[in-house]
Amino acid sequence: MSTVRINDDIKKEIKPILDNLGISLSEAINMFLHQIKLNNGIPFDLKIKKAVELNDGHGSYICEYGHLHDYSKLDIEQIEKDKDNRTFENVEDLKKALEGD
Repeated sequence: MSTVRINDDIKKEIKPILDNLGISLSEAINMFLHQIKLNNGIPFDLKIKKAVELNDGHGSYICEYGHLHDYSKLDIEQIEKDKDNRTFENVEDLKKALEGD
């Protein structure tokens, strides 16, 4: 039998969640420890996700998930002129309009 110290505030916050799942705190900790064993490490990423600015003058960046958000091809002035007059049926149509296709 081991003793684990847990912050009282976090314990109060997670207790209703675990109760809703029908899992005790002890069971949750044991499940976490088994996942560490199965994964041969912590079973989730332990990193600070950070977007990387491209400094292209357009606000483009690479998000924390590695996706390029390239705003260099957008005609912001035209978008501002047209914004009240257009509607789109789906995201693909919106993307095409924003890219000027």
